[in-house]
Amino acid sequence: MLLGVLSPRKRRTEGVWSSVLVTTVLVFILLSTNPAQSAKSIHWWACLAQQEQWYGSPEASRIADNVLLYQFPSGGWPKNIDMAAELDEAGRQQLKAINHLDSSTIDNRATFTQLRYLAKVYRATKLARFKESFLKGFDYLINAQYPNGGWPQFYPLREGYYSHITFNDDAMIGVMKLLKEIAGTKPAFALIDPQRRAKADLAVARGLQCILKCQIRVDGRLTAWCAQHDEHDFSAAKARTYELPSLSGNESVGIIEFLMGIENPSDEIKSSIQSAIAWFNKVRINGIRVIEVNDSLKPAGKDKVVIKDPSAPHMWARFYEIGTNKPFYCSRDGIKRDNLFEISYERRNHYNWLDYWPQRLLEKEYPGWARKHSLNNVLE
Repeated sequence: MLLGVLSPRKRRTEGVWSSVLVTTVLVFILLSTNPAQSAKSIHWWACLAQQEQWYGSPEASRIADNVLLYQFPSGGWPKNIDMAAELDEAGRQQLKAINHLDSSTIDNRATFTQLRYLAKVYRATKLARFKESFLKGFDYLINAQYPNGGWPQFYPLREGYYSHITFNDDAMIGVMKLLKEIAGTKPAFALIDPQRRAKADLAVARGLQCILKCQIRVDGRLTAWCAQHDEHDFSAAKARTYELPSLSGNESVGIIEFLMGIENPSDEIKSSIQSAIAWFNKVRINGIRVIEVNDSLKPAGKDKVVIKDPSAPHMWARFYEIGTNKPFYCSRDGIKRDNLFEISYERRNHYNWLDYWPQRLLEKEYPGWARKHSLNNVLE
């Protein structure tokens, strides 16, 4: 069983302290890079958006070699690192020194982004070390999946919300999109052998069943998903103190889009999609807009406020209370508030509580999907 990898006490001690140490060293390494050299390089977040010919360049290989240095023994990668930044010899040695302190994660697009990048560079260069690293990373994703089909935020496992099935910030969906492409026939993943391709196909099938089991029912009706779910019973679960069990107006969008991308969907999948779409339509918020105003009394001289605007497009809340569909807002004290202005300045201005996440889904993507499958549009 995956949950038996580390005892709770050992997971807590090793997970927390290794994470702190790894983060500290990685920040030091990045601060020590030569600014003149780094200015010549693209940023890591642009590494998947280059012209195809660029991936055969020396610069692309230099960045790929960085990716290899950041890879942990388990096969995964840490998050929030600009892996395109140039490393000096001291930085490379420091990375090797902390390589045993594994902070592998799928949070903030980590690991599946590195795999996509390595696949591009290998396809262009055919350098064996990039293929080896990719396959090790692929095996990591397969090993990290729970038998019930979900993926935790961190693996090796850590105690706490890190072990929950994680949809937050599209973590699990990002993994499943990659594995779905690997299981297919895309030339970008021709480096995958038939055995691993079969594993990818099975992992996607298990993940799909997990998604369907996680969808929250209220009074017998399917609604949407929480940002994270309990890894044992699939129930909505708490993450950080201000991320309470809820129906997510953000993460549910990525889940629906993934489900709509499935060819020949079953009746269960169709029902899941249409129920979630109907829920989104029901909980939209009308007549408001979020704006930023100048306020000299606030720390940054500005503040986020909600104003009434009858002409504004529909908005959705990040969190809805399960059972009532009531939007709520939360500071780090974990207490639900009814209005954005009631929570702390820090949480109000450094978290996205209201937005237009499902707008394109409802206006364009879903109607086209419904027509394709000859289904009634539940929005009409």
